Amino acid sequence: MDEPKISPAVEDYLKAIYVLADEAQPVIAARVADEMGVSPSTMVSTLRRLEREGYVKVERRKEIQLTAKGKKVAEGILRRHFLTERLLTDILGLDWVKAHQEAHRLEHAISTEVEERMAVLLHHPTTCPHGNPIPGERPVADSRGFTLDKATSGSKLTLVCISEMGERDARLLSFMQEHQMVPGATLEVIEIAPSLGIINLKVGSDSFSLGIEAAKKIRVQLSASA
Repeated sequence: MDEPKISPAVEDYLKAIYVLADEAQPVIAARVADEMGVSPSTMVSTLRRLEREGYVKVERRKEIQLTAKGKKVAEGILRRHFLTERLLTDILGLDWVKAHQEAHRLEHAISTEVEERMAVLLHHPTTCPHGNPIPGERPVADSRGFTLDKATSGSKLTLVCISEMGERDARLLSFMQEHQMVPGATLEVIEIAPSLGIINLKVGSDSFSLGIEAAKKIRVQLSASA
């Protein structure tokens, strides 16, 4: 017997909670409302519904946690989103920005059968184009390192991924693709200038500056050759 259809709105809320929790900060209603672009009153009523239907629990400190049921839904929609991004970039040749935008539109309409056929066609990729692990594929060692804003001048780094939150910043995605800041790329930190709010970087022969706030959305690890 098929499971009841979950509305796209519920899937989006659960995905937002999942992604915010993955940022290692407490997930509270105000943060979810800001992420979803809804009013506090809408968030409160939605949260009550999600809790009533068994998708979330609200702890005494008002921290929101997904239940096993809610986590399953969130990971399912993320899996479809990431696989769609892979299809659009690897097979159809779309750039990062268009792929992310189109994947968000398509993720709710993809059936389980189509999802699995996509995975087979793509040879079961373990990460999305931006380096984030795809739920349901073989486990990947947690080697996401640290955020770029915590790097030190002179260090050589390997870019691991851009966070799912960072993926929603179209300008950042375009900037990273333009400067070849892709998973696996080697970055050299030339200088960190907190007073100016920028980090000066080098990828190959390309030197450029990146805002420190944007750097918080990018995860790196020390290069093996460092």
